[in-house]
Amino acid sequence: MVQRKHSARLFRISNQELEVELVGETKTFPKYTTQILNLANQNAQGTRPAIVGQMTDLIQQCPSRSFVGWRDWYVKKNPTAIADATEKINEMVENLRAAMKLIDRKMISAWVQDLVLVKTFVGLRFQEAILRKLAVARNTSYRLATASEESRGIDGYLGKTAISIKPDTYKVKAGLPEIITAPIVFYTKTKQGIEVDTKAIDEQGRL
Repeated sequence: MVQRKHSARLFRISNQELEVELVGETKTFPKYTTQILNLANQNAQGTRPAIVGQMTDLIQQCPSRSFVGWRDWYVKKNPTAIADATEKINEMVENLRAAMKLIDRKMISAWVQDLVLVKTFVGLRFQEAILRKLAVARNTSYRLATASEESRGIDGYLGKTAISIKPDTYKVKAGLPEIITAPIVFYTKTKQGIEVDTKAIDEQGRL
């Protein structure tokens, strides 16, 4: 007798279906508008906890399990929250609306060039900027490593001293195949640029 194998069965519920099941209806918005509203909200921080409350805590505190009960309970507890958030987001939408009027094909082309050419080059070649900064601070010369030197984990030289430049995530990587004997300068990417940690070369007093 042949036994049939029962495969795991999966089913999906869309976000729209979830809203209909739990709320009773789903709202639809014109194309692209929600993307603009999300951007405006991110910039304005209109729904941060200070304005609308800590939602994960509030939903647990609500005694009702129904949407209507939750809605009424929330509005009673935070009577101005929706209006306050709406006002902040509306102000940012107006700022975006004004900015949109400034955008033309020439600006778009300049932005694309900056993204594709400048940002790519800077993002992949900023080791030289780090070396230059270190050299100026230590009143010495610098140069980038050759291909042969790079194969040994060296990114450049400050004076006659070889150094390696690595992201801070390199510290926690296990089982790395390369052995780097040069002092390592670590960097951390931030929204504003990069932060450079020179502890390795400072402690060794090499430079």
